[in-house]
This record gives sequence, C-alpha cells and structure tokens, in this order.
Amino acid sequence: MQTWKIINDQLTKEFSFNDFVSALNFVNAIAEVAEAHNHHPDILIHSYKLVKVMLFTHDAKAITNKDHQLAEAIDKLEI
Repeated sequence: MQTWKIINDQLTKEFSFNDFVSALNFVNAIAEVAEAHNHHPDILIHSYKLVKVMLFTHDAKAITNKDHQLAEAIDKLEI
C-alpha cells in the first residue's frame, strides 16, 4: 500500500482501482468523509482508474492536523 507523501506542500496519495466506476465510488466515499470532517481535499481522477488526493489547510497555508486526520479517515475507506 502506498503511503502519504508531501508533494508541492500538500499531503498527497494516489489510489489505484480496477475501473472508472470503482474510482468514482471511492471519490464519492471521500466526499462523505470530507463533509463529516468539514475539510475538503483536492481530488483528481486520471487514467480513468487512478485517484490522486491532495490535502492542504488553505486557511493555515500549511499541512495541519486536520489534513492528517482526514488522511487517516480516507485510508480507512481504501478497498
């Protein structure tokens, strides 16, 4: 399993799925968790089955505990 990395001052991780629908379902699951945390990541679906999640607390202009908490919650979703 890939770990979270700091890339361009953002906590970043890429998730791979078997198909587009699975990737999209994962993005929808992230949306629910993000709403519950009131903290919203940048998300990119590319190559139809890869989901890249980037976390950064814009108000603080830094990676904060909010980002680490959301990353942990997202990891619990991983299939």
